[in-house]
Amino acid sequence: MNNLHDVWRIRFIHYINELQKYMKYVFTGHLAIVFVFVLGAGGYQYSEWLKSAPTDFPATWLVSIVIGLLLAYSPPTTLIREPDQVYLLPLESKLMSYMKKALAWSFWSQIYLVLLPLVVAIPLLTQVGQVKPMTIGMVLITIVLLKFWNGQIEFAFQWANSGKRIWGDRSIRALISISTIIATFTLVPFYLVLLIFPIGFYSLWIKQVKGQPFPYEHFVKMEQNRMLRFYRFANYFTDVPHVRGSIHRRPWMDVMYRLIPFQEGNAQNYLVFRTFVRTDDTFYLWLRLTALSAIGAAFIGIPVVVMIFVGALAFASAIQIKQALSSSSEFRMDMLYPLVESARKKAVLKLVRVVQVLQAIIVLIAVLLIGVEQGILYTLPLIVVVVSEITLRMSK
Repeated sequence: MNNLHDVWRIRFIHYINELQKYMKYVFTGHLAIVFVFVLGAGGYQYSEWLKSAPTDFPATWLVSIVIGLLLAYSPPTTLIREPDQVYLLPLESKLMSYMKKALAWSFWSQIYLVLLPLVVAIPLLTQVGQVKPMTIGMVLITIVLLKFWNGQIEFAFQWANSGKRIWGDRSIRALISISTIIATFTLVPFYLVLLIFPIGFYSLWIKQVKGQPFPYEHFVKMEQNRMLRFYRFANYFTDVPHVRGSIHRRPWMDVMYRLIPFQEGNAQNYLVFRTFVRTDDTFYLWLRLTALSAIGAAFIGIPVVVMIFVGALAFASAIQIKQALSSSSEFRMDMLYPLVESARKKAVLKLVRVVQVLQAIIVLIAVLLIGVEQGILYTLPLIVVVVSEITLRMSK
């Protein structure tokens, strides 16, 4: 490789290929169906709410706070690796040519996170906040500039302090971002004066970086944690060899084990239930999907949409828990005992049925708490149970 530009290019290509390798398993199947119905139902509910929204609703403040908080979280994507602590040391004086590429990618890969909320909020701003299109255009430009500023400051702060007290820095930048966006919305006279704070803050941390060695260990750890979060997310949809599920005892659930009678025939029932409770990936997967089902049942007001939404999540829960508990190829102590081979399969099916009934009960509680008027929504628990049972019977 002739220079650091080639290093970035090769790593960037490998990084994109790694993302594509796993993302094709994420945005397919049931998740795509769920996204379609969630976006459709959410858009319908949003438009209906706008028709009756109060005129004194603080639209500009809400948008400014949400986007300001999102702007403050701007971690850089550097693609730095552990061997760089040795091999890039001779090139440290030229490291900024590599980092400029990294910061450019960080900006463009994160800009949608702050522009999307603004796009979604445009009907709210125009109908409720009475904001003019020209003002929204100025806010858009301000947000783009603030995103660039936040990314540069966070990188400099991470370099100067090796990540220590980063949330304090983010809090200050969030306040500056929120104030600047609010000033843009209101077009106050001291709008230009507010620009002094971002410029001064930027100059302060750029001076702090000069003369300091690059903290390779900190940025390597940041990259490893960032990729690990992605692999853990992708592991919910396909097998990722980089990830091994973490285990936690959860002593507050020990009392639940007593529900399984102490008998020889219940050995696999006990082991499967204990595996489900202690395995983070499986347990939190069911917890998240159940929470989404309850929220959807409570707040999606379109019966057909909420029925499909809850049914899709019931299918996702049943199929993924069954596969997670059945496909384990690792050695287990129960393999040493003379248990019937089909005992574990039956235990897995029994557990899935139990947790899906529990999911149905939670959905019913959500419907009862909200007190929905459509009587057909009280059939949602039945849909959860029926879809789960069909999934278990038809899947391998």
